[in-house]
Amino acid sequence: MLKYLLEKEIKQFIRNSLLPRLVLFMPVMMLLITPWAADLITKNVKLVVVDHDHSTFSHRFVNKATASDYFLMYGSSGSYDQAMELIEKGDADIILEIPHNFERDLMRSGIARVLISANTVNGTKGSLGSSYLSQITAGFGEELSKETGRPLVVEPRSATLKVVPNIRYNPTMDYKKFMVPAFMVMLLTLICGFLPALNIVMEKETGTIEQINVTPVGKITFILAKLIPYWIMGVIVLTLSLVIAWLVYGIVPAGSLLAIYTGFVVYVIALSGFGIVVSNYSATMQQAMFVMFFFMMIFILMSGLFTPVSSMPDWAQKITLVNPLRYFIKIMRSIFFKASTVADLWLDYTVLVGFAMLSNLWAVLSYRKTS
Repeated sequence: MLKYLLEKEIKQFIRNSLLPRLVLFMPVMMLLITPWAADLITKNVKLVVVDHDHSTFSHRFVNKATASDYFLMYGSSGSYDQAMELIEKGDADIILEIPHNFERDLMRSGIARVLISANTVNGTKGSLGSSYLSQITAGFGEELSKETGRPLVVEPRSATLKVVPNIRYNPTMDYKKFMVPAFMVMLLTLICGFLPALNIVMEKETGTIEQINVTPVGKITFILAKLIPYWIMGVIVLTLSLVIAWLVYGIVPAGSLLAIYTGFVVYVIALSGFGIVVSNYSATMQQAMFVMFFFMMIFILMSGLFTPVSSMPDWAQKITLVNPLRYFIKIMRSIFFKASTVADLWLDYTVLVGFAMLSNLWAVLSYRKTS
């Protein structure tokens, strides 16, 4: 019986004018375009310089700061008050003030201080921009130390700690490499979670599900027939995504493909079961779409895709514990960059297995042939 139901589902899928194109072209377009746009590294921060020293060292320092891709030289100002007017107008983001006797203090005492003032109306741009400029400031001091052979330190006035970042798994800080594995998870979420939710509801609206309800087909067989085609689509989408990541971005997993596909199997079983649960409780496609859209937005935004889970408030971190996307995104990124194994990520795999069992059991129990 399952064989004939699968044949029916596959024929319906092929005859649909939209779904085959969606499964093939959506991964290609998303992976080719979205990683370039979803770059959370702050760039083109507008910098205003107030140089009171006008020395060789101060000019070198300004050139070093503006040579970075992070900063866009908006202009120079004669005084701090004039520069602050640009900040208040929104024309500039950060002020770099170099005091009088900057070069003299540096050569005499070995320490010179500069003032960094950031506009934090845009908190991300202000905090990250000032952090970038602080790192450039520390780097300039190290550069002068190598040239002169004596320790020279250039630091912001408010600096009390020297932070030296050590980038282990993405040393080039290429954000696309960080985002591509996560976008693979999002694609699988949309295809293996969203589409199954519409499947049963679509048959409810067309009336064809009544013909199934009067047959002796069991609920488990019926649910499997609905889910297996989307599992196959998920395999195709994941394989296509891995090929695109390799050909376009040069990203290959440091770990094994077996660990990736193992996590994929558990994840899509969990998510597609959840989609069937939504469809069982929905009477129309519009209702199912709104419910799935609500859950997909929550899942994606609270998965660590864009914002690290550790940076969220404590109450939000507790909510992410029931978000399957959180675990699969962690699995994908860990395998791609850290060469993690199933044994290393056993807790995340176990949680996904629990989600899979719960969602599919709920899908079977909530389906009513009398509906």
